[in-house]
Amino acid sequence: MLLQLSSTTNIDLFKAAYEALASKLILWFDLFAAALPNFILAIIVLVIFYFLAKGAKSLIIKLLEKWVDNTNLLDLASQTVFVIILLVGIFFALGVLNLDKTVTSLLAGAGVIGLALSFAFQDLATNFVSGVFITIQKPLRIGDLIETNDYTGIVRKIGLRAIDIEDFSGRYIIIPSKEVFQNPLVNYNQTKYRRINIAVGVSYGDDMKKVRKLLYDTIKTVEGVSTHPADARIDFDGFGDSSINFIAGFFINKPDQKSYKTIEIEAATAIKEAFDANDIMIPFPIRTLDFGIRGGEKLNEVFSLQDGKSNENPKNEN
Repeated sequence: MLLQLSSTTNIDLFKAAYEALASKLILWFDLFAAALPNFILAIIVLVIFYFLAKGAKSLIIKLLEKWVDNTNLLDLASQTVFVIILLVGIFFALGVLNLDKTVTSLLAGAGVIGLALSFAFQDLATNFVSGVFITIQKPLRIGDLIETNDYTGIVRKIGLRAIDIEDFSGRYIIIPSKEVFQNPLVNYNQTKYRRINIAVGVSYGDDMKKVRKLLYDTIKTVEGVSTHPADARIDFDGFGDSSINFIAGFFINKPDQKSYKTIEIEAATAIKEAFDANDIMIPFPIRTLDFGIRGGEKLNEVFSLQDGKSNENPKNEN
């Protein structure tokens, strides 16, 4: 009797579980069947926005190619437009599926994540934005000779994050875009000319007028010296410890470093040869001891005083 009652109970429980599962599956099927048109419509919306995004990406590339020659910036702009349009399509698709609350949650989550990332990658973002501005403004190009952040070299690569240059020692230097954008930048290729300044010191016994004229005439004979944007000039640079100092300044119309160094050494050699030919001395460091200046003691008085002390010492010993 008890065994028969237990079997009947198990059958009833199994039947109840089956009916609950069947009703749940039927309910899900009905919901799916009801939502199927919206689901298909959502997929269609996604496909449409996907092709719209691809078309907009290609259009952006064609439009920007006329003004921007940096492939990194082109890829960035086109990819940004593609992602934005695709995200809009996803939000529309979720709206078709009546998942408005999900859209709101996604937007809120995206805002929180964006805020956190902006603090975490602040320097990276600053370099990135600086690289975009450098690419748009074009203050430098690949192959230009530049000087920035105490570095001088040839531009080898212009990226959105950094500028790569190679200096004259063969070092490959990577400078963050932020440092290039926010600090002074000298681009020697922009002006097509450079100025060379050669410091020269002559003896105090030489005629200053003669030295100035000789320096000017000598500089004018050096090949490569230009009168544009200004003629050569000889400037006074002060009275030094051992020499009267001048600055021989002149322009050359070749901004590359090889020409700069070649003309500089040619000018220095010509100045030395002209000085030798005209008996003008470039002095060595000289230090003169003068005991007769005001407030001091004459050298003969110092020696006389020392001799007097020497003569007194033997008497005291006796």
